[in-house]
Amino acid sequence: MALPMTRRDALIAVIEALHAEIAALKSNDVAALEAATRVKLVAIDAAAAHEGEPLTGEIRELASEAHRLNETCRIYVNLMAANVRRRLQDLSGAGMTAYRPGTPAYA
Repeated sequence: MALPMTRRDALIAVIEALHAEIAALKSNDVAALEAATRVKLVAIDAAAAHEGEPLTGEIRELASEAHRLNETCRIYVNLMAANVRRRLQDLSGAGMTAYRPGTPAYA
């Protein structure tokens, strides 16, 4: 029977999974993104199992790093969604109504 992960080990696993998610987002590798996300969710659950334990400086630093990497992932996803939205608007012709020369920007 495997020993449960410590909070430290779980946060390190979250950080490693977030690095893998970022790499998968950069390369548009859906399978790698799904795998990294599964690992991340398991590690987050493992970290949450230690919720009542006191926070050490190292744990705070690891949690801060995980938060920073998660924000980086969120930015990548938002940029990708904006690019898809713009492309779909262009394909549907809706993107051409946003601005026409000679038309006030607020019209």
